[in-house]
Amino acid sequence: MALNIPAGVDNIIGGLIYPPTGFHFSVVIEMFPQTPQDLRFQSVTGLSVSIQTETVAEGGENRFKHQFPTVPQYDKIVLKRGLFNGSFITTWCKNAIEHFQFEPHNVLISLLNNLHVPVATWHVFNAYPVKVSISEFNAEQNTIVIETLELAYQYYTTIGLDVSIAGGIGAAVSLAGGISASL
Repeated sequence: MALNIPAGVDNIIGGLIYPPTGFHFSVVIEMFPQTPQDLRFQSVTGLSVSIQTETVAEGGENRFKHQFPTVPQYDKIVLKRGLFNGSFITTWCKNAIEHFQFEPHNVLISLLNNLHVPVATWHVFNAYPVKVSISEFNAEQNTIVIETLELAYQYYTTIGLDVSIAGGIGAAVSLAGGISASL
């Protein structure tokens, strides 16, 4: 039995079978104006949240202690990119670090498929720069100068992974006229 899968649907279904690759992504800091350089990043790390627990002993109960969840703790996001002159993000970081003028902005981090469509998006709320570092200058190497930005933030939410995948498959199948099988 062979499945006739309409064009475009195979890309969506492929995302359900195999995990997406991490090299195709976008980072958008919700600030205006921006330059094309403000959207280019080499890597993103720090999308991590953990919930600590508080141990409470109950009077008269000696077999165990209760473990209760506390407030979630979010790691700092680290963005790396080539050093650009005239970047509004660099100005934003400079104002925070050098002038102590913090202006929080939301950040959208999206993992993209081969059609440049987001397969996963994280909406980071009220991010602000807490550290900027520049890679070393070395006369013996021909490397690009890397700017590393570290952002603190309140929390993040994951935007519609399961809903967008299911909706995307349904929409693609209905637009393509359905999936047919033949023996």
